[in-house]
Amino acid sequence: MVSALENRHFSGISLGAMQKNRIHLIHSAFDIIYLILGPIFAAVGIALFYTPAKITSGGASGVANILYNLFGFDLGLMTFCVNLPLIAVGVFVFGLKYSIKTFIGSTLLSLWVSFFGKLTGYTGFLDISEPVNILLSAIFGGVLLGTGIGITMKSGCNTGGTDIIAQTIAHYTPIAVGSVSFCFNCLVVGASGYFIGFQPMLFSIIGMFCSSFMVNYVLTGIGTRRSKTVYVISDDIAVIGERVVNELKRSGTVWEATGFYTGKKHKVLMVLVQNHQYQRLLRIINQEDPSAFVYVGEAYRVLGKGFSPLRKIADTTVAED
Repeated sequence: MVSALENRHFSGISLGAMQKNRIHLIHSAFDIIYLILGPIFAAVGIALFYTPAKITSGGASGVANILYNLFGFDLGLMTFCVNLPLIAVGVFVFGLKYSIKTFIGSTLLSLWVSFFGKLTGYTGFLDISEPVNILLSAIFGGVLLGTGIGITMKSGCNTGGTDIIAQTIAHYTPIAVGSVSFCFNCLVVGASGYFIGFQPMLFSIIGMFCSSFMVNYVLTGIGTRRSKTVYVISDDIAVIGERVVNELKRSGTVWEATGFYTGKKHKVLMVLVQNHQYQRLLRIINQEDPSAFVYVGEAYRVLGKGFSPLRKIADTTVAED
């Protein structure tokens, strides 16, 4: 016969498991939504903005765009064909799980590019006979492409491309992934200048910077509750810390430090605050010690009590898994 204590124990385990399953289902649902929306955004940027203006992105879609402009092959189909051997390399280097995620993301991107391209005849929304519209195509195409790639990566998948080669080279050499990827993208965009034209290549560089910015912003900005990391060096740390606790409902960490030039000992307070509390914290510091030394850093994600729950992020499948 099971005692009441054991009943409560098993009930607690059951409720905990149910809560974890519910969180996992919610995250899985968001992953599916991200996986659907991401390739759509990226495909709109490629098919309706980049391609009509002869702008080339980096990676597999950039190679496919060059082939499209030279031979008239369907852009979505070419993107898929360029990605296939790269995914095969990924199977041998990074395993099946990574390659399946890449295959899903790249296939959806290729399908949506073909869909939007055939729907509009790859003519897009803008009259590219106007030079300003080519610039707008580079900017908005880059924003949409970068947003789409970032959203897809949030789902745990990616859209493939030459990043697989970059990751492979970085896997076997000390060269960073970003450096290799940048070189490959420059090579593809440079080839577009030779085969398509110098002016489209310059607009392609603008688009590449816009897309890179948006990828980083989506991954580290949107939905991450950015916060500030504030370091305070002052002789009135105790008073400042007390007001932080009472007025901002935040805690902090204090440690001893020694000035390198003066040799004087100081106390350093590190406080993590959400963006909307930042100005209030600065006012508190200024009121208590106007001569305090303050260093402020950007914390794009803070996990733990008072911020985003750790389990919410830890349970999410990330692209590096």
